[in-house]
Amino acid sequence: MKKHKGTLYGIGVGPGDPDLISIKALKVLNKVSVVFAPFSTKNSYSIAKRIIKHHTKKDIQIHKLEFPMTKDPEKLQNFWLQNSYTILDFLNQGKDVAFVTLGDPLTYSTFGYILLTLQKIDPEVEIEVIPGISSYQASAAFVKVPLAKGEESFCVISGTANIEKIKSLIKNSDSCVILKPYKNYKKIVETLKELNLLDKAYLVLECGLENERVIQKLEEVDSIPYLSLIIISKK
Repeated sequence: MKKHKGTLYGIGVGPGDPDLISIKALKVLNKVSVVFAPFSTKNSYSIAKRIIKHHTKKDIQIHKLEFPMTKDPEKLQNFWLQNSYTILDFLNQGKDVAFVTLGDPLTYSTFGYILLTLQKIDPEVEIEVIPGISSYQASAAFVKVPLAKGEESFCVISGTANIEKIKSLIKNSDSCVILKPYKNYKKIVETLKELNLLDKAYLVLECGLENERVIQKLEEVDSIPYLSLIIISKK
């Protein structure tokens, strides 16, 4: 008799505020056998793990999965495979497990890579995705700026993209959100200045966390933390 495999739940736990997590996510977290929480190789903590600790039972098993902060494709592939096989080992034991991630699991998330890798190495694996509130949604609520009205469009841009691509996307959207702008921050500010949009931009730092704040004079800031984004509302 073929042994039943467990189900993997990809769960978005929101941008940082423990209250911004769905009821469905909480129900799943309190019934699975194991929870996997990603963390960067540059540090040893997981914000997603900290968020769920507010809601889960004390004896829940939480395993941290290491992911590198690198663009080296070979190194990334190795980590995705290694972590996917770690998760698959529990699933093959018939255990239901969860992978928690900040924001939404399918929006600039490590879970997206795990999802694709697992589907490749085991097409029969059962996966369910529970969406979460993304950082840009929470930031727009914090700043109280509508992202789109009527027939307007808005664009979500990776701040690590080529600056010319970022510029083009900004020019062709009614409003924009630039995620992870920390590496290109000065170039982005220069671009906004060139497009006469500095007075329509909001820099949101660590939204949903204890030190969340918004800055409107972007040119007065030299460097920003990793958990930052920029909202540009042209209207």
